[in-house]
This record gives sequence, C-alpha cells and structure tokens, in this order.
Amino acid sequence: MAVPAVVDLAEPYVELSYVDAVRERQRRPLLDCVTTRFEDAAPVRPFRWSRGERHFAGWYWSATSSQHVGFESWLERDRLLLMDFDPEVVGISSQPFWLHWHDGERERRHAPDYFVRRADGSAVVVDVRADERIEPKDAEAFEVTRLACAHAGWGFERVGTPEAVLLANVRWLSRYRHPRCLHGMAAGRLREAFATPGSLMTGADTAGDRLATLPALFHLLWLQELVAEGMSVELLGPHTIVHLAGGGAR
Repeated sequence: MAVPAVVDLAEPYVELSYVDAVRERQRRPLLDCVTTRFEDAAPVRPFRWSRGERHFAGWYWSATSSQHVGFESWLERDRLLLMDFDPEVVGISSQPFWLHWHDGERERRHAPDYFVRRADGSAVVVDVRADERIEPKDAEAFEVTRLACAHAGWGFERVGTPEAVLLANVRWLSRYRHPRCLHGMAAGRLREAFATPGSLMTGADTAGDRLATLPALFHLLWLQELVAEGMSVELLGPHTIVHLAGGGAR
C-alpha cells in the first residue's frame, strides 16, 4: 500500500519517540536519531499478557546482548531466537521507538518489533507478522516504516513464519546458548574431533564423557564455531555430520 502523498519523511512531523539512556522519554525528528544506539534502548511500551488473550508476551534472555529482550507473541519469540543465533547480529532491542507520521487526516504511530545492529555497523528494523495476518492498516504502517528506514540509512525487514525444521534445531541449540555450557577442555577436544567432518555423537564420544562434551558441543554449534550439515532440512541427531566452520564435509 502506498504512503499517502502528504507524508514527507523529511518534515519534522515524521518523528521518533523513545526512552533514552537515562530513562527519559524523547521525541525528535527522524534524521536527528540516525546515530542513536537503539539496540540499547528500553521498550517504549510494556509486554503484558492477560488471561483469555490469544498472544503470549514474555522475555527472552539473549546471548547476543546478555540481556532480556521482550516479545509479544510466540512468532516474535521465534524470530528473536533466530536473530540471536545469527552471528552477524551484535545487538537486539524490542519495541525500540514509536514512529510518528501523518496520513493526511490524523497522526499515526507504529512501534516496530525489533531494532538490530549488525557486525558491520549497519542497522535493520524488523517487523514480525505472518503473511495471512497483514491488514491494510498494517501494510501501510510497514510501508511507512520501510521508507523512513531508507531515509535514515537503515534496512527494513518484515518477516513471517520461519522454516519449521531450522527453527526446531535452533530452539534445541538455544537451550545451550549460555556461556556456562562451554567447558574449556571439552571445547578444545571437540574442535580437534571435528577438524575432520564426522557424526555428532561419534565426535562427542571421541572428545570425552558425553555429560561434559554434549553441552559444549551444542554451545559451539550455537556459536557456529562448529557447523551441522542440513540444519534447515533435517532434525539434529546422532548421525548429523558436524565440522569446524569453514571446513565443509568432504
């Protein structure tokens, strides 16, 4: 859906409102906010859940930021988990700002779901909505957000339901995302074991006692220092081929 012609993203009434580092609310023109570290911003609205509602809000501990990041639905949680797994993502915040604009009749506002900082310093604003649940007003809000992000030099993505097998595998690995799972000696032996590609369980046994090696193995897979073949097409199992990153199966 096209943005109404009266919307001019260079005008001051296209603004962002957010909570700054000292927890004070700010409202400023879009281009004044380009260098703001929204990956560290507090959410602009609370995450609530009430009995009888169909969505489930909550907090997810992000290994990327070592902080809790909010979500408003299970779909948002799943997308947050995948962003946390992405090694190119170095910062994530949820509901980072309100985007304000005028549609020709009244002021509108939209709070994107996530702000992501990538390793190269670039920024991406992410909205999460399943394809079949996009109403006309949502499509307009996403288009205005896309144009605003382009004006600010940020990327914009509207993402939907993730691929089921990949999500299931990342969910499993996320159980081992905390650094406490990384036993130093076991990790070293696992790197040696998987210098030559081999099956997951064989490599774990080669590296030592499974009680020590499996948590470390799953943590290294989460970090993507080790890579499991076919993560998007089959569930992880004892016979999954694993190798060091950069050293594919031969």
